[in-house]
Amino acid sequence: MGLLALAGCATGPTVNTDHDPSADLSAYRTFGFVKPLSTDRRGYSTLVSIRLKESTRRELERRGYRYSDTNPEMLVNFNVNIREKQEVRSDPAIGRYGYYGYRYGLYDPWGGYPSDVYTVNYKVGTVNVDLVDAQRKQLVWQGMVEGRVRDKDMRNPSGAIDQVIARIFTKFPATAKPG
Repeated sequence: MGLLALAGCATGPTVNTDHDPSADLSAYRTFGFVKPLSTDRRGYSTLVSIRLKESTRRELERRGYRYSDTNPEMLVNFNVNIREKQEVRSDPAIGRYGYYGYRYGLYDPWGGYPSDVYTVNYKVGTVNVDLVDAQRKQLVWQGMVEGRVRDKDMRNPSGAIDQVIARIFTKFPATAKPG
């Protein structure tokens, strides 16, 4: 289930974040995971959930936060969504610059040339990472990435998930205060 193959997009996936301005993210020291995660299904932990947890744990620990299975200050949750998209494209049937490209850079061909119209099917994926104040049960930060899902990344979901989570956390604004 390689749902997160967003990392390798040519221009990179779009990353957006938001946070509660009244929350001091550096004041939190510990984190854990919501039970059950939104990515878990039918009472068991999915491979996607396991990979998301591993990657997120690595990113938060890099920033000085400690994992705690008992009484964490922040809880992490995920959401993953994949949807099919379709795009209709057209190209001049004989090439935009004439049969041999001799018009390249000089002028456009006559607009009456026939066009090839075709449909491109692809997948777009969205991954959300939510950080929740465990005591107040309130969202304090969220990171979201959206991009095209590539077949080659679906064959290596661990690597794709690592890249997506790392990209989301490049926009994380805090490190844990020592203490």
